Amino acid sequence: MRILVVGSGAREHALVWKIAQSRLCDKIFCAPGNGGISQIAECIDIKADDISGLLKFARKEKIDLTVVGPETALSLGIVDEFEKAGLKIFGPAKSAANLEASKIFSKELMAKYKVPTADFKIFDNPEEAKKYIEKIGAPCVVKADGLAGGKGVVVAKAIDEAKNAVTLMMQDKIFGDAGKKIIIEECLTGQEASILVITDSKEVVALASAQDHKRVFDNDQGPNTGGMGAYSPATIVTSDIFKEIMDKIIYRTIDGLAKEGIDYRGVLYAGVMLTKDGPKTLEFNARFGDPETQAILPRLKSDLLEVMLATREGKLSKIRNLEWDDRACVCVVCAAEGYPGNYTKDKEISGLDAAEKSGDIVVFHAGTKKAGNKILTNGGRVLGVTGLGGSIKEAINKTYSAIKKINFEGMHYRLDIGRKAI
Repeated sequence: MRILVVGSGAREHALVWKIAQSRLCDKIFCAPGNGGISQIAECIDIKADDISGLLKFARKEKIDLTVVGPETALSLGIVDEFEKAGLKIFGPAKSAANLEASKIFSKELMAKYKVPTADFKIFDNPEEAKKYIEKIGAPCVVKADGLAGGKGVVVAKAIDEAKNAVTLMMQDKIFGDAGKKIIIEECLTGQEASILVITDSKEVVALASAQDHKRVFDNDQGPNTGGMGAYSPATIVTSDIFKEIMDKIIYRTIDGLAKEGIDYRGVLYAGVMLTKDGPKTLEFNARFGDPETQAILPRLKSDLLEVMLATREGKLSKIRNLEWDDRACVCVVCAAEGYPGNYTKDKEISGLDAAEKSGDIVVFHAGTKKAGNKILTNGGRVLGVTGLGGSIKEAINKTYSAIKKINFEGMHYRLDIGRKAI
């Protein structure tokens, strides 16, 4: 089969890496790809949001299945356009991807179908939002309605911080139209977990649990990022907690969408807070998580491409159980200086080969590009260094040992990824 993966980050590198291992895969393309992906797939210079360009390429190259990585393409309706053209594609349609593209849609759906989540209120007027913040006090959470690259959520510890977030989103428009409407919700406390499932809207196959680390600095300090690292499995997700998440969050959401006339086919990601009152939904994503995918896929022994095809064809019931490596996996993100704010680019990266020769290590490229024989930085999150070990502790040690062999000017990474599991 000829496969096209859409996207350019470490998540897409992990998808390409895993799909390339399938017995069904003959040739793999990635658009636009990155410096690391180019070593295992043919990278095509088409942006992930250029749907007409991707469609034209898929037709010309007789692509058998397109796999969508980033949320923007899904929210723009890439799945609808490909299916209209009679092309096979893995991912939810635009109406289903709205679960991520609009936090308001997501929260209203959860309220309607009794999916546990934080109490919330919706605002389209900044002054009304600020008055409400003064009334409820802090801590509280301010969320932009639309897509903001994982940065549209502010967990405000003080009233002034919350009001400033409203100003930035609604008046300064730092996220453009994504901040025209916002949600203000109660601040949930507890440990977070990421639960990813693959569904054809009838059957659900769960992936291994993971825990993401959103803040840029150690001990969950500093601003939110797209994710600074993850580990799998999330030891806090016991079998009982997992069952509760599946019953009260995953199944209720998929069933609720079906009742609204929306078939959900693809990956559904639930960010969950394990509170003293039980698991509550923080957010939904309509695609593979980043960096969770980098910590989950190295543990997957089953053929991911087979699972994707079964999902696309509504035959997921034929996939009984996925087979998993018992070992733990830890992914640590190496970021550019300044991230998640303005960051530097075009810094040469050294030590990549030495890191991968450490054994049980894969370096997934996020923001890189190839320049001759060199690999240069080309994004905020640059690399996802990923290690497998017999325990979380062993995986942590292997991953950080590998990172010490890698260097680029201004390289920054957290030193505590996975520590909560020990």
